[in-house]
Amino acid sequence: MEQAQPQSIADLQPKMHLQGTVKETQLYGAVIDIGLERNGMVHISQLASTRINRVADVVQPGDSVSVWVTKVNVEQGRIALTMVKPPDVDWRELAESQVYTGTVMRMEPYGVFVDIGAERPGLLHVREMSADYVRHPSELVKIGDEVEVRILKLDHQKHRIDLTMAGVDDALVEEIAEEEIEPTETAMEIALQRAHAQPQRHKRHHKKHQLSDLSEREGILARTLEKHSQ
Repeated sequence: MEQAQPQSIADLQPKMHLQGTVKETQLYGAVIDIGLERNGMVHISQLASTRINRVADVVQPGDSVSVWVTKVNVEQGRIALTMVKPPDVDWRELAESQVYTGTVMRMEPYGVFVDIGAERPGLLHVREMSADYVRHPSELVKIGDEVEVRILKLDHQKHRIDLTMAGVDDALVEEIAEEEIEPTETAMEIALQRAHAQPQRHKRHHKKHQLSDLSEREGILARTLEKHSQ
């Protein structure tokens, strides 16, 4: 689906892809006209994935550039942009046990590196590729293959992602099952049901006593009539 063209700063969202024109360059970055009421700014560190010494080495006024939104401050009218394509999956969005379809990017004797759309590929160790013994990853996959993997472990300090192919099917089934489970009754609904049912229980309990008293009176009357008839 194509994203809607933003009409104002308020329409901007992080990771939104835009086309712009370099309006001017500064020592610290480039000012980009993105067709809104305010221009955006690409800091020199966001001009490329490699280190840049001078802004003029990358862009010049009048250049057409492809940018992505990183931050927006509507009140102050500030728009931070980047010319480095952001990852599809932000590090903060990753969690252990998540399942992804990734692409094998690199192969080593100890495993393969799989691109799952994060800022860096995850490592699928050879021992996590199968329950059976695998001598080399090439026995199961090749570069460019798409594989279903599950996040086994995350190292937040090193930004390292360890992957596994074990338990992928179970995780998918569990995810589908959670989506199909009907909403359970809330505590309020249960309390209301009990409140409505309570008078009925009292009513039945009272009726039981009435029937018991009636039976007892009928018994006394029957015994009295029988005594007088003798």
